[in-house]
This record gives sequence, C-alpha cells and structure tokens, in this order.
Amino acid sequence: MIRYALICDNAHEFESWFASSASFEDQAKRGFVTCPVCNSAKVERAVMAPNVARTDLGPKTPGPVAEAPAPAAAAPAPVALMSEKEQAFREMVAALHRHVSENAEHVGKRFADEALKIHHGEAEERAIYGEATPDDARMLHEEGVEFLPLPRLPGSGN
Repeated sequence: MIRYALICDNAHEFESWFASSASFEDQAKRGFVTCPVCNSAKVERAVMAPNVARTDLGPKTPGPVAEAPAPAAAAPAPVALMSEKEQAFREMVAALHRHVSENAEHVGKRFADEALKIHHGEAEERAIYGEATPDDARMLHEEGVEFLPLPRLPGSGN
C-alpha cells in the first residue's frame, strides 16, 4: 500500500492509501478520487518528502531531554473515500443494469444485426441489449437506429 499526500484544485490537502501508483492513476483518471472537503475530482499528488530511515548514523543514544511544551494535537487528516455522490451513482448504474436485464432480451454479439432487423421491420419490435463494436455503433447511427450505450458497472469487468 502507498500513502499519497493529495491536493485538489481548491488547494485542500488530504491523504489517501492506494494499492499501487497505477491504482491511484486509474482511480484519479476515472474521477473516483475526490476531495473530502469540497468533493472536487480534480486531484493530484502533492509534493512529499520520502520517509526513509538513515542507517549510516548507527544506533541512537539517548541524550538529555529538554522540557518542551507538548505540541497541540493535530486534527486527523481527512481520507479520500467513496463519496456519497459516487455511491449514489454506482447504485443508479446497478439499478439501470437490473432494469435492462429484467425488461429486455439479451442478444449478445448479434446486437447490431438484431437492431437493424428491428429498425427495418424484418424482426419483431422489442427491447434488446447486447454488445456492439465501435464500428457497429457508427453503422447503426448512420442507419438512423436509436440506441444508447449502457454504462459499465463500476468495479466489474463487464
């Protein structure tokens, strides 16, 4: 796990943990990393000094301890977690997927062919869903077929 110091475009500083540098980059690019103060998704890594222990000094020997005033307890730094908006968005996408799967016929990779047949009156008019390549989508659009891409379920490989 990697802890990053982060800063949003409104200059709010906070920290968060990520499995890897690539994980942070992917989540930030997809807008999943948001500022806990203002909810901005324009977040980038702040400049950090690495926390590396020196081994060339040998073991430390305790010296005289000067009486110093105790520092004021710092407020815990906010952590970037999934915001309420993100949770609501994920639930809406999941509900959309449930609705489509319960109310439409899954035609898989035959989506473009079936959509064209329905459009030209060669097949029964019905709600369908399936897979289409970018070329298929372009062709359907040029033919005047009305369709909508179904957003992916967050966190799934579908």
